[in-house]
This record gives sequence, structure tokens and C-alpha cells, in this order.
Amino acid sequence: MTRPLDLDAVQAFVLVADMQSFTRAAEALHTTQSAISLKLKRLEERLGHRLLERTPRQVRLSVAGLQFLDAARALLLAHERALQDLQPGAARLRLGISDHVAGDGLPQILAQLNASDPGVVIEVRIASSRDVLIWFDRGELDAAIVRRDGERDDGELIMEERMGWFAAPHWQQRPGEPLRLATFSTTCGIRELAVRRLDEAGIAWSEVFIGGGVHAVAAAILAGLAVSALLYRVKPLGAIDIGKSMQLPALPLAQVMLHSNLKDGRVQPVLRTLIAALRA
Repeated sequence: MTRPLDLDAVQAFVLVADMQSFTRAAEALHTTQSAISLKLKRLEERLGHRLLERTPRQVRLSVAGLQFLDAARALLLAHERALQDLQPGAARLRLGISDHVAGDGLPQILAQLNASDPGVVIEVRIASSRDVLIWFDRGELDAAIVRRDGERDDGELIMEERMGWFAAPHWQQRPGEPLRLATFSTTCGIRELAVRRLDEAGIAWSEVFIGGGVHAVAAAILAGLAVSALLYRVKPLGAIDIGKSMQLPALPLAQVMLHSNLKDGRVQPVLRTLIAALRA
């Protein structure tokens, strides 16, 4: 029988391919970049093909890597199904994510979570950071990923994100009128931050649209109704940052926090994969 493939190396290959980053794959697997590189080198030697083309700025699949990727996914899935047959009962991850963090990349992230362990049932709630934290504190969630808001100092800082003032390319400020704003509800921390910075800078503003979430505010931006403060990761496609051109006040980096009370060791790797995918 031909020597079997190292499943850890195959998993590392799939993560690097999905995240296009050795760093993020190492974070997901709770290991080092050098360990990932060694696994992939041995896998390439075993297969007799180079799977990845690496440059200082980019990681991409070779022709052989593209051919092997689907088979690699199928191999990992078969492995997980075999384990499930011996370990009946699904594990569950109840996760809350701020809509300011989730962004349009969520479908790809969920696919990576499923690939990491298809046997884990993932329950996701997306809402404002404050609502997500309320659910977490009530014990309704195992983990919460939110924007740091107010004086709360618990949780783990997992990344920092740029913010900007976004508008449609065709948007124009009306002479003599206050800055037209699209905002979130009055309980939203980003709304509070934006209007406070405008007030401190002495810039008159008028709230012309209030949305119940990122997608509603994005629609108002692209319709040319108004300007809004958003994280770069959730800015609507085609919107531009007009902060400098309009001399609007600078916005701080948004700190993204993880709050977790996970006790199931099987689910911990899924959460690590999620965090690495968000960073990627």
C-alpha cells in the first residue's frame, strides 16, 4: 500500500490556499509559520509536485495545487465523517458577530469553518456590538466578536481596523448645508463616535437617514443620500473615503474584541479558524 498522506499537512495546505497566508493558517492551527512551511514541504515532496507559489507579497496555488485542492477537501471531509461515526452527537458553536465586523466575506469564512470541522453545528447571530454582548452576558452565546465600545475592558483584542467617512463617488456636499449623515441607531457606538468627532471639529451635520444595520446604511451611501462613518472592512463596494477631501475629522482604529467562554475542546479549533479568517 502506498504511504498515506499526512492529514495535518493536507489541512495546512487547504487553510493556506483559502486564506492565502501562512500567518493566518498558522493562527488557525495554533502553530508557527515555520511548522506550516515544513508540513507543506513534506507534502509537496510526497506528491512530487509544487503546490504553492510563494512570493514576499503573495501566496497562490500552482497548477498542481489547483488540481489537488478539491481532492484535499474531500479527503479531510471523509476523515471528519469517519470520526463522527465513532463520536456520535454534534458539537455546537453559538457565535455572535457585530455587523460592523462580519462584512461581505462571511460566506467564505463560514465555508472555512465548515471545512475545519463539518461535524460542528454553527449558530450565528449578527447584530450590533451591544446586542451581541448582551446575549453573551446572558449565556446565550459561547463567543462574541464585537467592536470595543465604552469602558468594558474584558475580552481579547484580536485585530484593529481602519475607519473612514464613506460616500458614493457622485455624492456632493450641498453649498451652505450641514453635512448630510447616514447613521445607525442612537445606541450604536460608531454613531456616537462619528457625531462627537464632528461636534469637536465644529462641523455642522444633519441626520438624514437612520439604518438598522450596515446593509441599510450602505444602501443609503450608494444611493447618494449621505455620508457615513464605517469600518473599511464593511464599506460598500464602489464607495470612496472622502475624509481628507472634505477635511473631516480623523477616526480612530476600531478595536475588535473576542469574548469567549468556550469549554468544548472540539470547538476551540473552529473558533481559531474563524479569527484567522477574519484577519485574512
